[in-house]
Amino acid sequence: MGANVIKHVGRDVAASLVLELREGRVRLEVHDRSRVMPASLVEVCAENDECGRGLHLIAAMACDWGSARTATGKVVWCELSLKPAGHEERVGRAAAALSAYCQSSSTSELDPAALDETVTDVITDLLHWLSVQGGDPEGALGRAQMHYEAEAA
Repeated sequence: MGANVIKHVGRDVAASLVLELREGRVRLEVHDRSRVMPASLVEVCAENDECGRGLHLIAAMACDWGSARTATGKVVWCELSLKPAGHEERVGRAAAALSAYCQSSSTSELDPAALDETVTDVITDLLHWLSVQGGDPEGALGRAQMHYEAEAA
């Protein structure tokens, strides 16, 4: 963000960064004295080859972002989740798959041993399916374990 302040506002222009924790998110704000608001992503892409990489990165990574005029200039802000990327989506997909697998009862009704066995069955079936497709079950299992450990950390 600092390089963008210099590029779009100018050198030796005062700017401040504010960080704030909010309910599982961190909010980053960059305040400066310029009244010029950031161009929309579409406008930036039409103007140059760099295509507003900073705004594209913020839009891709942030839960939300924006800009606003302030009494002394403007603020550009974004909010980033403190939870592992895709965690809720992954848990939701897993719950849906397990529910489809256990059509006779919901996963919340299964005791821990039955749930563990069902998860093992799902993973085993996926590895068999991958093998039939010509994939590498052992490699996939190893990569899945690495992804899980990285996301859980």
